[in-house]
Amino acid sequence: MNGILGKKLGMTRVIKEDGLAVPVTILECSPNVISQIKTAEKDGYNAVVLGFEERKRPSKNKKFYFSKEFKVDSIDGFEKAATLDISRFAEGDQVSLSGISKGKGFQGGIKRWNFSRGPETHGSHHHREPGAVGGCASPGKIFKGKKLPGRMGGGKVTIRSTTVEYVDTQKNLIGFKGPVPGSINSYVKINKLS
Repeated sequence: MNGILGKKLGMTRVIKEDGLAVPVTILECSPNVISQIKTAEKDGYNAVVLGFEERKRPSKNKKFYFSKEFKVDSIDGFEKAATLDISRFAEGDQVSLSGISKGKGFQGGIKRWNFSRGPETHGSHHHREPGAVGGCASPGKIFKGKKLPGRMGGGKVTIRSTTVEYVDTQKNLIGFKGPVPGSINSYVKINKLS
């Protein structure tokens, strides 16, 4: 299994040996605890469930603030309550990152879909409105998926491939090139690409 869970701390830059400044996002990946092991006989597939940041008042079912499962080919070598750290990652590794993007609330078409404005001259009643969208006779309705004002952000976002630029095993910090979805202190799922 090549996955781990982390918490987003913020952005900075890493200066390479050739003097190139690379923007990186730093995540704190304190040791993850294996909270559950799923087997093909019992659950229908093999998976390992990792827990991140133990709760101050854990209940029977919720012991961690953030937990995710990672599918594996075989559960050999995994034990419940064992810990996993970032020592498996190295600079130059390719990973995919998943997190919940920043929620921006209800937004108009200009901010949400990058629509153009209407004319600003006198007499114009079409400044920031989306304009006519329905049609009278045909089709007489608005199809699902039409670009209109609505709730923006707050959904799952996956960056399919990015590079590990910085690893500090002493402080449990790992840096990825470019942005990472979510706000500061949000949780991120990291998958190392083989």
